[in-house]
Amino acid sequence: MAIIMGLHNLLTVAALTLLPALELRASIPWGILAAGEPWLMVLIVAVLANIALGPIIYFCLDKFVNIVTKVKFIEDIYRFLVKRTQKRAEQAIEKYGFLGITLFVAVPLPGSGSWTGALAAYLMGLGYKRFVLANTIGVIIAGILVTALTLLGTSAYAMVA
Repeated sequence: MAIIMGLHNLLTVAALTLLPALELRASIPWGILAAGEPWLMVLIVAVLANIALGPIIYFCLDKFVNIVTKVKFIEDIYRFLVKRTQKRAEQAIEKYGFLGITLFVAVPLPGSGSWTGALAAYLMGLGYKRFVLANTIGVIIAGILVTALTLLGTSAYAMVA
């Protein structure tokens, strides 16, 4: 029964990780604190799920854009927005593109992560392979940070309580 409960909890960790507003910021603390699963197992499951998420989002964005831009006025709006975004970010992409996306994904704050990192990389024209690597490194850093903060918080609470 404990194995089934553990599997259910780890699947819940993976599911929470896939949600846009939550990702690692919620799934790791939930897995460790609420579900009581071993921190290393929670970290591995959450990081693997989040690493897989980024390329899927990037790929789906490309397919979605190809479908909706078949409508002429949507294509015109899209091209305008993308060109404006790329023009504004051109120097930053050349200088910080890979590192910028990596750090953006790595910072475990609301509004950052694989979902928005994929969108930003796609709009800025960062290639798929470069995004996948940036996302992977960023997710690993974010997972370690969130796990460390969660464990540090529980240790600090235990010392006070």
